[in-house]
Amino acid sequence: MDETSLLYASAEQQMAELRSGRIAARELLELTVQRVDRLNTDFNLVVATNVEAARQEAATIDDDRASGRLDEAQSPLAGLPMTVKDSFMVTGMPTTSGAEELRDYVPERDADTVRRLKSAGAIVFGKTNLPIYAGDVQSFNQVFGTSNNPWDVTKSVGGSSGGSAGALAAGFTALEIGSDIAGSIRNPAGMCGVVGHKPSYGVVSGRGQIPGPPGTLTLGDIAVVGPMARTVADCRNALQLLAGPNDWEAAAWSLQLPPARQVTDSGLRVAVWADDDYCPVDPEIKDAVIAAGESLTQAGAHVDMSARPNGFDFAKADATFEDLLGAALSGSWSPAELEDITDALTEGRPVAGGLGVRGAALRHRTWLSRNERRLQMRQSWLRFFNDWDVVLAPISPTVAIPHDHSDPMSDRTILVTGQERPYTDQLKWMGLFGVVYLPVTTVPVGLHSSGLPIGLQVVGPYLEDHTCLAVAELLEQTMGGFVAPPLG
Repeated sequence: MDETSLLYASAEQQMAELRSGRIAARELLELTVQRVDRLNTDFNLVVATNVEAARQEAATIDDDRASGRLDEAQSPLAGLPMTVKDSFMVTGMPTTSGAEELRDYVPERDADTVRRLKSAGAIVFGKTNLPIYAGDVQSFNQVFGTSNNPWDVTKSVGGSSGGSAGALAAGFTALEIGSDIAGSIRNPAGMCGVVGHKPSYGVVSGRGQIPGPPGTLTLGDIAVVGPMARTVADCRNALQLLAGPNDWEAAAWSLQLPPARQVTDSGLRVAVWADDDYCPVDPEIKDAVIAAGESLTQAGAHVDMSARPNGFDFAKADATFEDLLGAALSGSWSPAELEDITDALTEGRPVAGGLGVRGAALRHRTWLSRNERRLQMRQSWLRFFNDWDVVLAPISPTVAIPHDHSDPMSDRTILVTGQERPYTDQLKWMGLFGVVYLPVTTVPVGLHSSGLPIGLQVVGPYLEDHTCLAVAELLEQTMGGFVAPPLG
């Protein structure tokens, strides 16, 4: 396997090379670091490293593997070099979350997810870029600047896990972890042409992330942590390592996600939701989602283009998502700003600001009403998934967008087939499923006429993450899966 093929291999394939002795952990790390050093200037994806510590870890793993001291079953990622989104605390490296006030912050403990990956033998050598406090669907900040898409440097990598997705696409890492409250795993995975899995809410511990401030123990509503990779199998394997109770709950319960539903032998039931007047999508994306459904039909699945939860209203679901998202992010605003938002809403004036601004000043009584509406929607989805196994849907109305860092975010727009649409339309198809805690696997399904990747969401029943992953793997096989951008 030549150097480029090795660095674009899956984590599973890289681990096979390490276990067989065909390459040492030190060699794989050096090849990875050399590629980052050579290409990162163009893309600005990896924003901090601790290479010397990584070299020491790799040397220890090589020695343990050579002497037979390494338990491969207990260390399934032993020697795998990887990067981690800069919102996750990693000892020995800055964790800024893109905020100037945290430029010099180096945590004394790892985030729970990082700890689990390290316990499995992964070598975290670098941190990847994101928007400040993970609050945008583009990845830029005052500390590290703008990340560029490996497919086209004039385009965004998405966000907030944009550096993570871009690093996967550029061959800088075979595995990453992202966080997702409004599509922060799914949006960048789609824009960079990689795979992401947004787990069911509560399946993976979120402790050790910024925001909130370092040391925060609150687990944010809607927010989840999940794996990103170039293959569905890598996301599945990583989810097995990451899923489980946090420290508070570990004494009393364990987690066993159910196996995938029947996805072969004509047993699969698929609903395709390819477009909607409330949030129209690029016709090529719509066609790609429909083509994905048709590919499953040819594999024997029962596919329906019109099946929806009974009485479901996209606009009402989006309004519920927007309010609950704003409430979950309300700590981002000062009391004075919250008063201004309240006054504007009361007076019917436009509300300008960042992600979730309209719901930031939600009264608790109103939050309870919105949460009840969410529970009603969850009940509707529960009934729907008695008859259907997954839903295929767009990730975003467009492929990767041009860089646009203008303020306020609420005034930005995107172009969908030549028509200006609100910037926040990028969130709507993802919020539709995130607000009700459903698991989603995103998978690349082809290229747009612009040359940029197209991905889609495979949405499944709550806690049935393996069904999403299994169907995404079918699509990976039938639609082609990850394709490397033309970098060399």
